[in-house]
Amino acid sequence: MRGYAARREFTRILALGFLLVAFATAATAANELDGARPGRLVRLPDGRRINLRCAGRPVGPTVIFESGFAASSTEWGKVQSVIARNHLACAYDRAGLGYSDPGPMPRDGEAIARDLDQALQAAHIHGPFIMVGHSAGGLYARLFADRRPHDVVGVVLVEPSIEHQDRRFSAVFGKGAGSLAGQKTRAQACAAAADRHALPSLDPALIRCGPRPGASPEETRSALSAANWRTQYSEADTLWGATSDEVDAGGPSMGDLPLVVLTAGNNGTGPSASLWAEFHRELAARSSRGSAQMVAKSSHMMMFDRPDAIIAAINEVIAAATKRPGR
Repeated sequence: MRGYAARREFTRILALGFLLVAFATAATAANELDGARPGRLVRLPDGRRINLRCAGRPVGPTVIFESGFAASSTEWGKVQSVIARNHLACAYDRAGLGYSDPGPMPRDGEAIARDLDQALQAAHIHGPFIMVGHSAGGLYARLFADRRPHDVVGVVLVEPSIEHQDRRFSAVFGKGAGSLAGQKTRAQACAAAADRHALPSLDPALIRCGPRPGASPEETRSALSAANWRTQYSEADTLWGATSDEVDAGGPSMGDLPLVVLTAGNNGTGPSASLWAEFHRELAARSSRGSAQMVAKSSHMMMFDRPDAIIAAINEVIAAATKRPGR
């Protein structure tokens, strides 16, 4: 019974975290980043457009923000606006999200890291880079670092997902712990409704598909887009499979890459929260210059309730990167 309760607790926390990422975007950061219009739409070699939002000036490393599951570039507004005072800081919408054109399926980590690589090249934005990834975006940030090892000089991971996360939790809490089946089912239903032009809807089964009250124009646009929901489905479907396998292929060690892993302090005190923090400590230990930090008074959406902690971690990694041997 205790194992069942812990499994149910973790599944609830995980689902809530992913839904928070999906909905807490442009409206929350409206004062820092304008989500009513795209930033700079750059063309990839295949003609698709990726929306980049860059601010600041190219002094020292450029800071690249990778958003969490289903979230757009605007989730970083409170952090990006401060970092941009001293560095070039760029967030972006992954293909099929926000103002970026949909991309070919599947939307696994390799495809996402390749799009970012090509978008930065098209925009003539060059390294060195500091990668900052939130939640599922932590896996994508690590894959970009593997893709550009000579350009990425530091990494900050905010409440990051880990590779094969479902297996790790299922091994402790039982079958189904860590599953994204609920998110995938929802995305399929919402995509089908969007195809029928049936959104927004008061149908109890579809009400979560529509934009929430007070949603920004960007959120509303995304909520009514079938391409957005199909992208969400594919990202969730590949996260613990192909994307995790691709992270595995990069090897277990991150060498001496400056790395900070931030864990929210408000995740509770139960077994799932303890295991979550343990995973983050393991991740930080993959670099000889890695650090795992617990952030008090923070939730999974740390960029909204403790942006100061993320800003401090970015500045810490920038300072460490400038002192790194060979730099």
